[in-house]
Amino acid sequence: MTTTPRRIVRKKAALAVVDIQERLLPAIFEKDRVVQNAVRLIKGAAALKLPIVATEQYRKGIGPTVPEIASAIHGFAPIEKLAFSCCGAEGFVAAIEKAGATDIILCGIEAHVCVAQTCLDLLDKDCRVFVVADACSSRTPENQRIGLERMRDAGAIIVSTEMILFDLLDRAGTDEFKQVLTLVK
Repeated sequence: MTTTPRRIVRKKAALAVVDIQERLLPAIFEKDRVVQNAVRLIKGAAALKLPIVATEQYRKGIGPTVPEIASAIHGFAPIEKLAFSCCGAEGFVAAIEKAGATDIILCGIEAHVCVAQTCLDLLDKDCRVFVVADACSSRTPENQRIGLERMRDAGAIIVSTEMILFDLLDRAGTDEFKQVLTLVK
């Protein structure tokens, strides 16, 4: 019998939003789905009082985080990075550790590069990683698929936006449930 819970543990959870930036987003496969679901995740995480960490890859070249994402995060202060993995950015691991998070929810772009490398590094740090498939993408559907498969093969748990939000809620009938329900309707 396993001693590790199979479902996410809310009190140990944080959301990481990876590189949803203005100059990269137009080339992303199903970009509107990614932004819409990332905003749902952000608003759901805020309603559930989860820590949220956002990153930007080489802001000078790829531009800032798209306004829909930036405006959804209270006190938006992205961590800039040059490393593809968020774990290589100064302050990212410290922010996760400060939050006491070991269950990390990942969304963003690109699934086969920055999201995948972040996932693999977090797994190496003994975190459980929940990759939100419908809030991640790449420039091509093939790279998105291969990125998700690689992360699953490495031990990540692949989920959907609704799946992770309802796992975090655990039950209906609460004020939080009502807030999150409006996001998924």
